[in-house]
Amino acid sequence: MHGHGDIVVTRTPLRVSFAGGGTDLPAFFSREPGMVVSTTIDKYIYVTVKRLEPVYTERYRLNYSITETVQTIDEIENGVARECLRLLPVEGPLYIGTFADLPASSGLGSSSSFAVGLLKALHLVRGEKVSNGQLAEEASRVEIDMLDRPIGKQDQYAAAFGGLNCIEFRPDASVSIEPLHVPQEQLTEAFAHIRLYWTGVTRDSAQVLGEQCRNVDARMAVLRQMRNQAIKLRDRLKTGFDVPALGCHLNQNWEQKKSLASTITDRQIDDWYAAAMAAGALGGKICGAGGGGFMLLLVPPAREAAVQQALVSLQEVAVAYEPHGSLQILPHVA
Repeated sequence: MHGHGDIVVTRTPLRVSFAGGGTDLPAFFSREPGMVVSTTIDKYIYVTVKRLEPVYTERYRLNYSITETVQTIDEIENGVARECLRLLPVEGPLYIGTFADLPASSGLGSSSSFAVGLLKALHLVRGEKVSNGQLAEEASRVEIDMLDRPIGKQDQYAAAFGGLNCIEFRPDASVSIEPLHVPQEQLTEAFAHIRLYWTGVTRDSAQVLGEQCRNVDARMAVLRQMRNQAIKLRDRLKTGFDVPALGCHLNQNWEQKKSLASTITDRQIDDWYAAAMAAGALGGKICGAGGGGFMLLLVPPAREAAVQQALVSLQEVAVAYEPHGSLQILPHVA
């Protein structure tokens, strides 16, 4: 197996969801099916795992926004790394490093991408083959069960499989993923309209989602509408990528999403969104749980300058379609 006993680097994409977010929470799909339509983008989490020589005195060295050097798995402060190593132990001395193209806690599923990428790397270092479905389920187990985070299951599946997908979450806890095959020229056209604007606000998604989970009973009707929006979008995408229709879906999804928790939006976010729409955006939403992070907007190229001017205080990030999920990029696979 490539990488066994040496060094492995994985590259795992971030994602944006178009419809159905919130119905991937166990509090909803344990009662009735949830559904999300999402796509991965060409922004990534990179994870390096390397066995170190025995001369290293620490058993585990982790390098992310901080550096940790510890002797036992229990001492690791990074929750995802700690629980991934509990699930897939690798005897030290071991180095784990990660960096990302975009900031963490920004609504693009970076925590789940990190979990998927690290698990893939650990499997490879252990000399094991692993399927995308197994990676997604293991990452979900790490984040939802082992770390007890109030999050859904869409991000882990998006990161593991990659591409444009409709993902269904069933009451028996099974998940099905349906790739949506859109012609390349239509994808290129659609992504010519997709823009991310960085609000500069990072937030703990667990706080937003925790309130959302507590509100599920009172918001079942809205969540059903959001799931049905995902079904309609899936069916529409099967006949092609209609950009104005996607804008309508995004706008409706955002209006519904705002009612799920009090921390999803605020006056500043609402003002930015209104300014973008007045300048010619076709629709949009705050990515992920809400409360900050990236704002996704669908902007006709002819209106891009006007939207940029309306959001002059925000940093624009252009993205492209990424068809692949988590990949091993070192050692190179023939």
